[in-house]
Amino acid sequence: MSRHFTQLDKSLTQAERTMLVAVMLADALSGSNAVREHTFRAMTDEAAELVRAAGGDLVCTETAKRDRAHTALFVGTGKAEELAQRVAAEQIELVVFNHELTPTQERNLEKILQCRVLDRVGLILAIFAQRAQSQEGKIQVELAQLSHLAGRLVRGYGHLQSQKGGIGLKGPGETQLETDRRLIHKRINALRRRLAEVKKQRAVRRKARVSGSLKTFALVGYTNAGKSTLFNRLTKAGVFAENQLFATLDPTARRLYLNPECSVVVSDTVGFVRDLPHTLVSAFAATLEETALADGLLHIVDASHPEHERQIADVEKVLAEIGADKVPQLLVYNKTDLLPEAQRRNGICRNGRGEIVAVRLSAQSGAGLDALREALAERA
Repeated sequence: MSRHFTQLDKSLTQAERTMLVAVMLADALSGSNAVREHTFRAMTDEAAELVRAAGGDLVCTETAKRDRAHTALFVGTGKAEELAQRVAAEQIELVVFNHELTPTQERNLEKILQCRVLDRVGLILAIFAQRAQSQEGKIQVELAQLSHLAGRLVRGYGHLQSQKGGIGLKGPGETQLETDRRLIHKRINALRRRLAEVKKQRAVRRKARVSGSLKTFALVGYTNAGKSTLFNRLTKAGVFAENQLFATLDPTARRLYLNPECSVVVSDTVGFVRDLPHTLVSAFAATLEETALADGLLHIVDASHPEHERQIADVEKVLAEIGADKVPQLLVYNKTDLLPEAQRRNGICRNGRGEIVAVRLSAQSGAGLDALREALAERA
């Protein structure tokens, strides 16, 4: 089996000069023109953060509007030629589309642009490949990469063969011309068997927690909402937390003492994002199962983000995909320290029946953490 199947290379040789392409499709966004424009700008800004998170040097951003995606090129012939001229002028090495491309569209674009093309799915997978630390995380990422790569094997372009590294060229993507479908599917089956073993191990650990009568709460939320920072504040776990998208991937569980009569288990999980690739959701099924089987979910929301309502909806969509939409939720509005002075309210929010529906806090400053502990004790 080819050497690029043996492990995931997380290093970048250098920051690639990258162009981001975002297309506003008329049939993809709803609402008034102003709302659609605002949503599109927010999506483009998030894509730019994803490029930077992957280690790319974002040189320029190109936008366009279309009624629907062009079958062969996604952007259309005229726009593709315009992009090719910009690629040559700016010495662009990688073009990232903030959309999911078909294998045919990807190949056609690479012919015209004469550089590598990566779609949104490939970009997110590249970030996950760089960030996975545990053996389980690496297995899940490699499985997702190989599933994505399976339809993108035929690349007859000499300019791609000389690539030594870069965003998306990790592990299975490094020497695609040498890759054989039979070997890929053989590797995929082997990875699925190993993940099945991981699932059994998780079931054993979960059974031990249940026998100890400890309620389990999983932290979920949009990526960069502050889950890991809050997790560290609560449990002193010391997991990696950074102000960037997908800073942590590997789930961590810790026991949290609330009061002499009550302790719970809190688990940190991978963050979600708009249009999270289905291959990734499938590959991380063993990890995400912890979320679906938790006694409760702490849905962490970045209260300071202008699009936080949309982010809540995106998380709810992924929770439904993994069968966790029926698990009781507690909204935790984080980063209140970044709000205007008049809006910095921390503490428990109750409905008309006196039930806790949300908690407002700042994991960074620690304001409101006691209120969250109180809410957890009441829920537990």
